[in-house]
Parts: sequence; C-alpha cells; structure tokens
Amino acid sequence: MIARFAYEDLAVSRWRNGGGETREILSFPPGAERFGWRASIATLAQDGPFSAFPDIDRVITLLHGDPVLLTTPDVQHLLTPQQPWAFAGELALTAQLQGSVSEDFNIMTRRGEWQATVEVVTTPVTALHGVAWVLAGAWQTADGERLTAQQGAWWVDEAVQLSPCACDARLLFTRLSRVL
Repeated sequence: MIARFAYEDLAVSRWRNGGGETREILSFPPGAERFGWRASIATLAQDGPFSAFPDIDRVITLLHGDPVLLTTPDVQHLLTPQQPWAFAGELALTAQLQGSVSEDFNIMTRRGEWQATVEVVTTPVTALHGVAWVLAGAWQTADGERLTAQQGAWWVDEAVQLSPCACDARLLFTRLSRVL
C-alpha cells in the first residue's frame, strides 16, 4: 500500500512548551497506541529541549531555515540543511536556533522493531517499506504517479520505486526495515 500526502494537508499540533509545532505524517501502525515507526515535519520556533523518547532511534533532517545547534554535555552537532543526523531518542538534546524559525523532517523507529536510513538522493531508489519527501523537482512512481515539492509518500510491504523526472530533482528518502 502506498499513500500520498501533501504538506498543506497535514494536521498541526502545537508543542506544550510553545517552542514549535509538529505535522504528523504517520504513526505506524495507524491507530495503534504504541508506534513501530513515526514520520513527521516539525517547526522549531525557539530554543529549548527536545522531548525524550526512550528506546527510540531518531533521524532528523533540516528542511528549511537556519542551522540548529543540538547539544548535550557530551554532544555538539550543528544541524544543516538536507544533512540527516541519527541519534538515540533518550539523548537529552537542547536545540539552539542559529537564526530564525527552522523546519525539520523526523523519523522515529522503535529500537528492536524497526530501523531507518535516511538520505538525500538524486537517482532512482526502491524500498519495500519507506517514506519519501520531495525536496526539489518532480519524482515518479513506476506506475507513472508524480510527486512534486512539498509532497511525499509512505508505504509498507510493497516494493516502491521512485525516479527523478529531471536532473534538478532531490528526494529525502527513508528506507525502513523490520528488525528480525
């Protein structure tokens, strides 16, 4: 099953601390109390702590805006546009905006159940489970369906191939796999 989504159609949830908002793409399996994996787009509007997610692995990718400095007493990472960064969900990160509001793409996987690799691609890709977000240009599925900037798709248990429609196309591609 492949499902398409567009940015403007994603429901917005404001953060309790007032520091931003989240647009959830999907919490899988849908309707379950406990997710195996989750995809979302978040807007960071001010400095502050990240929520802790014990037993969850995360990959964050800055989509738009100025860099964000992510720190703990032992870790310092400057999140820059379209450079995915993986970290453990229990890591007590604090975000410091290096300018104005930033927007990022998040993948969370329950450790021991799912794993994710996230990369920016410009050539055809295939995966049995995944999430794709068009950064630039247009992308096409094997059956000819097109996705353009600010659109994406997710799928489970179906080999999906996405191909660029022009040389300037860029895709944020998440390959998900079940842990056996």
